[in-house]
Amino acid sequence: MNTIKNEFLTNGYTKIDQLFDSTEAGELLAIYNSLLNDKEKTTHLRSDLAGLENDTKPIERITQIMRPSLVKPKMLNHIAYKKALHYAKKLLGDDMELDFDMLINKAPHTNTPTPWHQDAAYWINLPDKRAVSCWIALDNVYENNGCMWFLPVTDQQILEHTNLPNGGALYCDVDTTNAIPVPLHIGECTFHDGFTLHYSRGNTTNSQRRALILNFRPKEMIKLERSQGLDHTGARKQRS
Repeated sequence: MNTIKNEFLTNGYTKIDQLFDSTEAGELLAIYNSLLNDKEKTTHLRSDLAGLENDTKPIERITQIMRPSLVKPKMLNHIAYKKALHYAKKLLGDDMELDFDMLINKAPHTNTPTPWHQDAAYWINLPDKRAVSCWIALDNVYENNGCMWFLPVTDQQILEHTNLPNGGALYCDVDTTNAIPVPLHIGECTFHDGFTLHYSRGNTTNSQRRALILNFRPKEMIKLERSQGLDHTGARKQRS
């Protein structure tokens, strides 16, 4: 664990080889797929990180569903949440708690990248900057279907970000010479800091690229967020 923590604190990200097994992955995928297919119950939490190309017949290329456990509370009982919280506490302290969860899926042959960005660009400015996101692979992920790429963190500064058109994700311009891809098998995960720059290529394969992301921060900071109206269910926008 010390090696993982040192890597995280030095580079802003680290990899965990196995969070859960294939049976446990199947249980989570059953819930995940039902959420992907139920546009009615997820409509208020759902968006396309790629932005809309056609407003009359929108086709989701990078489906994001925020706070999926609000729709399917039984997700919170899955071992992924318990184990990810365990690692979050080991990395950043015993006061870490789940702030929010989200699903991100790249549909087959959409070939749409998630641009380089820092998660902290989306968040309000909090006095305690500790936060960590656990990116869990529910498919085998590699460069051609959209595995994560990271740039080692240099400091806790947020670069200037811009929104993609039509409600798309935030992005920033950055030198990616030293970017590192991190392929994962089903049930493996990465943890990254809110200031760590990351990106993924589009999915050019025949299968889905499904990921579950769990974000953790100190309990008192979650309370402060909520008191300011931030519950991670609203429209996507840059931090204030």
